[in-house]
Amino acid sequence: MSGNQYKNLKVHKDGAVAVVTLSRPAKANALNHAHLAEIEAVALAFREDVDTRVVIFTGAGKHFSSGADLDGGGPAASGLLERRRLARIGERATLAVYDMDQITIAAWNGAAVGGGAVLTTAMDFRIGADDCFMYYAEIDIGVNLMWKGLPLLTHLAGPARAKRLVAGGERVYAPELKEWGILDALVPRAALLDTAREWADRYAAKSPIPAQMVKRSVNAIVSALDASVMHMDVDQNLLSAMTEDRSAAVAAHRGNTKPEFKGN
Repeated sequence: MSGNQYKNLKVHKDGAVAVVTLSRPAKANALNHAHLAEIEAVALAFREDVDTRVVIFTGAGKHFSSGADLDGGGPAASGLLERRRLARIGERATLAVYDMDQITIAAWNGAAVGGGAVLTTAMDFRIGADDCFMYYAEIDIGVNLMWKGLPLLTHLAGPARAKRLVAGGERVYAPELKEWGILDALVPRAALLDTAREWADRYAAKSPIPAQMVKRSVNAIVSALDASVMHMDVDQNLLSAMTEDRSAAVAAHRGNTKPEFKGN
């Protein structure tokens, strides 16, 4: 599966381990519609691949991903119905990664913001560089978190810490991420990919049928109620995106000023 058939990703396979690199470094790997569609496509492409046992995801350049691309660049929607359909691309990409048969590892460099943080929580393990941090920016730009990200985070960090991150918009850095159980290992930046590869080789050496069944069973146990609870997170996001507070938040973000929220 090595090759350059993707515009926003690089995929390299070495034996039983594949590395998928988010590759929009000039945009800090911001996730626009095309990038998310490719993440979904690459995750689904591993469905028929029985030779790859472990997939590492990482980001090109300084950061893993700066989250959803506020500059857009995606297909234009003609109405609310189409907006709802297009808005699901992040959810589709997240769930495609979460549902992969292979063991997945985030080699987490620098920032994982918003949707980028959601992707890291959709993976089985997270190896963090000492410069990594997590930040859910949605609250500060006037919208709620979608892409099925809230239950994924809550499973890892617990309810109070999930609220601190998503409702409070706290930035949490590498040592605290390890303490909270979001990171499985914390290493110097120079050792990030080598450590991720060590973990990958360890799991690739396991018997694949039981390893993959255990992975999927654990995911099924912890996420059994996710779909029923979060089935309308896209609609919640679209509703909050139509508020005056959302417009004020985006203007303040782009102008580097502080917004004044009025609850409208």
